[in-house]
Amino acid sequence: MLNRHIKYSQPIATITIVVAIFVIDQLTKFLAIHFLQPLQSVPVIGDFFRLTYVENPGMAFGIEFPNKILLNVLSIFAAGIIFYYLFLLRDHIFLRIAFATILGGAFGNLTDRFLRGKVVDFIDLEFFDINFSGITFFGWKIPQFSLYRWPVFNVADIAVTIGMTIVILTAFLNYPIQVPANDTANKAP
Repeated sequence: MLNRHIKYSQPIATITIVVAIFVIDQLTKFLAIHFLQPLQSVPVIGDFFRLTYVENPGMAFGIEFPNKILLNVLSIFAAGIIFYYLFLLRDHIFLRIAFATILGGAFGNLTDRFLRGKVVDFIDLEFFDINFSGITFFGWKIPQFSLYRWPVFNVADIAVTIGMTIVILTAFLNYPIQVPANDTANKAP
């Protein structure tokens, strides 16, 4: 009886994570549009942490992607793959949480792209200065790069980052992944 309850509660817990992240993301973006957009930037902890309204036409953390249609198609494709893995790895709790978190964030940013054509970002953090003068490595030129503030981001970006971190840690910690080949072994004769 308990095993049956756990099997039915897993999809509900997964959907709850996805929906909660999506709702929190969209609610905070709604607040940013209505309260931050007119002000542009509000200091929270001096210059270290600000709430800054930005409309991002690219990917997460301000990464530019020139073809918007291809970006949307790839995003939908990636969401489909994540959705597939959510149910394929139903016995692996860490990866289910990770993929549900990524999916909630992906749906949040996809919704922005479809409704507004851009993603609303508002979390603005100062970052330690990175200055890279550029090098040539085996004939490949790595260009100069400087970063003084972290690119402005949102709750969906945080969710995707946390989810990917869990996936990477799970891979490095070599946590065993058990993918059931067939559910007929669990059914009573």
